[in-house]
Amino acid sequence: MTISLPPRPDVRADLTDRPRRTRRTPALRSLTREISLSAAQFIYPMFIHEGQDEQPIASMPGVSRYSVAGAVARVGEALSLGVNTVVLFGIPNSKDAQGTQAYADQGIVQVATRAIKAAHPGVSVIADTCLCEYTDHGHCGPLCEIGGEVTVDNDAALELLAHTAVSQARAGADIVAPSAMMDGQIGAIRTALDAAGFTHVPVMSYAVKYASAYYGPFRDAAGSTPSFGNRGGYQMDPAGGQARRRAGRGLPDGQAGAALPGRDPGDPRRLRPASGGLQRVGRVRDGQGRRGRWHARRAAHRAGDPDLVQARRGRRHHDLPRPGRRPLAARGRTGP
Repeated sequence: MTISLPPRPDVRADLTDRPRRTRRTPALRSLTREISLSAAQFIYPMFIHEGQDEQPIASMPGVSRYSVAGAVARVGEALSLGVNTVVLFGIPNSKDAQGTQAYADQGIVQVATRAIKAAHPGVSVIADTCLCEYTDHGHCGPLCEIGGEVTVDNDAALELLAHTAVSQARAGADIVAPSAMMDGQIGAIRTALDAAGFTHVPVMSYAVKYASAYYGPFRDAAGSTPSFGNRGGYQMDPAGGQARRRAGRGLPDGQAGAALPGRDPGDPRRLRPASGGLQRVGRVRDGQGRRGRWHARRAAHRAGDPDLVQARRGRRHHDLPRPGRRPLAARGRTGP
């Protein structure tokens, strides 16, 4: 394409700093780029059900629930693309008030983990450690009444979460990922894993998890929408993190969640949803630096986050590749 330009005026600003010098060509921009994304950095979330068919999820276009056999095949495809890690969410056929299928030896995640590891020994399997997909009320643990309100029984949930983590590790999970946001869940799970001989299994906690409106599509996929109320009583308030400080710690709620006792300095943390809370990732990172302890951080990008990008694509506001990569690069800049 030929562009006709007017004569260039003989004007030169007296500038010492010219940052555009390193943005002039694609090669220069590539040379100075701080964030480089690769397939090996991603975790592939998979929804596994006990049927034999593939079930497309209407609220998450392009995403399906898979049978165990279907999941094994999809993991093979992911490996061929360079994605080496998957996280499994189970949707059981039967649910009850205690979420017993979460810690059953023949539970859907346990069966899928064994099948995937047998077919693809090199893949890393992360097991979501929660009860909401398995309870008939959709909350993250057994219920009780406190102050006239029905809520999750925190300490009873700890025991069940610990059973779940051990069962998942016994099935071959490389990492367990508790997402229930119960007080004390990391210490309870770590103690149970160590006592069962799984000292080598890391706990990748949802250290910062907000009661967010972004979860709608994900809850559709996992079949975990609460049958009453919401999860605001145990997940963090998206607007309240700066105001509330944990006693004796002097940390905002989001950072305190990542620094609670029971968290091994070497275990990774997850922050979810990342959109609207990326500053928390940086603050957790900076807090680690002050304590001289560094560990992996993961910022979750799923459900409502990519759904916003897909919706704008449907209105022809943009194509997919570039806008789809921008949120991922933003997570990289914060230091996950």
